Amino acid sequence: MACLKHYLYNKFVNNLIVLNQNDNVGVSQFIIPEKTKIKGHDISTIDPIPFGHKVCLKSINKGDPIIKYDQIIGFALNDIKPGEHVHSHNLEFREFKRDFKISNKKNIISEKADTFFNGILRDNGDVATRNYIGIVSTVNCSATVTKMIVEKIKYSNILKEYPNIDGIVPITHSTGCGMNTVSEGMQIFQRTIDGFKNHPNFSHVFVIGLGCECAQVSLFDESLKKHNRIHFLTIQDEGGTKKIVEKVFSQIKNLLNEANDIERTSQPVSHLTLALQCGGSDGYSGITANPALGVAADLIVKKGGSSILSETPEIYGAEHLLINRANSKETADKLIKRIEWWRHYTSINNSSMDNNPAPGNKKGGLTTILEKSLGAVAKGGNSILQDVLNYAEPLKNKGFNFMDSPGYDPVSVTGQVASGANVICFTTGRGSCFGCKPVPSLKLSTNTTMYEKMTEDMDINCGTIAEGKEKVEEVGQKIFELVVDTASGNKSKSEINGYGDEEFNPWQVGVVM
Repeated sequence: MACLKHYLYNKFVNNLIVLNQNDNVGVSQFIIPEKTKIKGHDISTIDPIPFGHKVCLKSINKGDPIIKYDQIIGFALNDIKPGEHVHSHNLEFREFKRDFKISNKKNIISEKADTFFNGILRDNGDVATRNYIGIVSTVNCSATVTKMIVEKIKYSNILKEYPNIDGIVPITHSTGCGMNTVSEGMQIFQRTIDGFKNHPNFSHVFVIGLGCECAQVSLFDESLKKHNRIHFLTIQDEGGTKKIVEKVFSQIKNLLNEANDIERTSQPVSHLTLALQCGGSDGYSGITANPALGVAADLIVKKGGSSILSETPEIYGAEHLLINRANSKETADKLIKRIEWWRHYTSINNSSMDNNPAPGNKKGGLTTILEKSLGAVAKGGNSILQDVLNYAEPLKNKGFNFMDSPGYDPVSVTGQVASGANVICFTTGRGSCFGCKPVPSLKLSTNTTMYEKMTEDMDINCGTIAEGKEKVEEVGQKIFELVVDTASGNKSKSEINGYGDEEFNPWQVGVVM
C-alpha cells in the first residue's frame, strides 16, 4: 500500500482535504477567502487560497520539509504560519536522501480468465482493440505524400462500404534524416516505427520513404519480411509523387475486403496493455484520478494483463516508491540508471529536473516536481514492478512495467503505443484533449468543475472522490469497466471528436546534422 498509503486517512475538513495525519498542508476544495475559519484545525486562512492549492496547517520553520501524502514535497523558503497559502513563493525544491527497499515479490495473478472484452484476434495471436490501415512515413520528406494518400482515400468515401475498418491513419513526423545511423537517436526512432507498423491495431501498413534518407527502408527489412500485411515503397523508386499516390491508392482498394473481413470475439483481459498517462495535471490529480486509475491498472494486472507507466521526469522524487515495488535488484537498477541518465541529460542542457511542473500545473496547485511525481506514480497502483523498458522497447513481461520517456505527453504516449499498449487512460486536471490513433484514449477528469466545463472531451469524472460522493476504489472499478467497453469497440470522446492524426511524436535524442 506504499503509493496509496495517504488514502487511509483522506480526511475532509470543511473546504480542505487532508490526505494524511502527518501532513502539514491541506488542499483546498474550493476558492477559500482570507480570514476563513477551517474547522477541525482551529486556524483561519491568512491569504486567499485558490482551488486545488495548499494551505499551511501548522507552523513550519524556514528550511523545514513540507509534507503532503506523508511524503516530502519541498522545503520552506521562510517561516510559514498556519493558514498561509503554500506555493512557489514560500516552497522550494531541494534534493534529499530517499530510502530504497526492493520488494522481490511476485504479483498475485488470477488463475482463471473471468473478464473478457470483444477483441480482434490476428493471425499471429495478437489481439487488437481497433482495426485501422496505417500509412507510415520513414522521414519527414515523405510526410506530405503520406497525407496525400490518406486524403485521397478519405475523399473517395470508399471506406463507407467497409464498416469493420475504423479508418486510415497518417503516421508522420519531423525526423528520419540528418542523424547518425548508429546513434541512440536512430535506435529509438527505429524501435518507434517498428512498434507502430507491427501494432495489431493496424490490419495493413504501408511504409513510405523518400529514398535517400538516413532512415532507409532497408533498416526495417527484417521485421517487414515477417508480415505480408506490411508493404514498403519509396517516392524515388516509384517515379514521383503522383505515381506513388496512385499506386498505394490502388493497392489499398485491393485489400479493403481483406481488412474488413474481421470479427470481434470474446478475449480475456490478459490481452490488454494499458498505457497510464497524465497531462495538464493539477492539485487534485494525485488525490482523485491518478489513484483511481491505479486501482483500474491493478485490476488489469491481477487478471493477467499489463500496464505501462512512463514519463521519467515526472516520477523524479517519487522513484523510491517504484523501486520499493521492484521484483528484483536488476529491475530496480534499471530504473535508477534511467533516473541518473536524466539527471545528466538535464544538467548538460542547462536545465533541471525541477523545470517540470509546467505553468499550467502550478496554476492548478502543483508547486514542485516532488509533489507532481508523488501524484503521478499513483497511476501505477500497487502492483509489483516487473520491468523497466527503454523508450518504445517491446513489452516482454506481463504485469506492471515502467517505460523511460520524456514527460511531454505526445512523445510519451507514442513510445507506450510502440511498446504495445492497446488502450490509453489519460488523467487531466486542466483539461487535456489528447487523442491517439491507432489506440483509443480515455480522458479522466480530476475535478468536477473542469469535467462540467469540458464534458464533450472527458470520459469519466473522478472529481466525485474529492466531493466525498465516491471512493477511489469505486471510481477505479468504473474506469476498469470503461477500459473493457472501449477495448470492445465503444468509441472514446477523443475518437468521437476526431483526435489522433497529428499526435504521433517520436522522442528525438541527439545531434541533428
